Amino acid sequence: MKNLLNSFEDYLLSNLPLSNTFHPNFQNALGDMLKAGGKRFRPMLLLSVVKSNKSLLISNSMPVALGIEFLHTYSLIHDDLPAMDNADLRRGFQTLHKKYDEVTAILVGDALNTEAFNLISNASLSNDIKIDLIKCLASNGGIDGMIIGQAIDCFFENQKLELNQLEFLHIHKTAKLIAASLKMGAIISEYDLETQEKLYSFGIDLGLLFQIQDDIIDETLTSEEAGKTTKNDNLKNSFVNLLGLEGAKKSADKLANKCKESLNSFDYKLKNSLEELLLSYINRHN
Repeated sequence: MKNLLNSFEDYLLSNLPLSNTFHPNFQNALGDMLKAGGKRFRPMLLLSVVKSNKSLLISNSMPVALGIEFLHTYSLIHDDLPAMDNADLRRGFQTLHKKYDEVTAILVGDALNTEAFNLISNASLSNDIKIDLIKCLASNGGIDGMIIGQAIDCFFENQKLELNQLEFLHIHKTAKLIAASLKMGAIISEYDLETQEKLYSFGIDLGLLFQIQDDIIDETLTSEEAGKTTKNDNLKNSFVNLLGLEGAKKSADKLANKCKESLNSFDYKLKNSLEELLLSYINRHN
């Protein structure tokens, strides 16, 4: 798994987006948050699924994995903006609107969003598969997924949501892109539709678990420890705010067990490939 991650990092650094312009800092700003690192969790999910069934397609899948990382990074840049979280740190570095200016941060996010689909459309895969990949990412990263989740998150700040509403918010804002990463790996690997949907459902649970864990991290770690601004959810609808810290940990434990059961239900190649990546994450709230 480490070799796969290293290969992805090398591919990313060799394919940073370019802007042929005389703008004094846009080119640097385009690469800052990508070079800053991160878990690369979503692209690694996709590549792990591909590895399990069509390992010869890993190199052809790199642009798709990078497209997911571009889209995810754009969402983080916009999430940190003054109109949303007004965060100072992301991935251990100054956020773009703090380092440069708000306009630059907005436009870098816009650029990464559109470039994600350009990467997928130019991947060395069949056109039918690329169309399915673009549909999946657009649906889960757009108005039926991440965007409506973000809109609800911002609109209902200072207003307490019910648990089912909070779950809806974070399934859309966080979980759907994680689920899409798994399904897109299955589309490239030509897994059957049943397996694709099982992976997608697993991804929804996994994404919800990750959000609960992030809420716990926000409550329990300093910004330096987490590598991003923490103690920033006081006015937000978070699982810790709704359930309390211990309640959130119990909810995370329950979801972690469900994710392990789902993982064990996959065929051995898929289970082994994903398990190598996931076991260190599933219980990270403990």
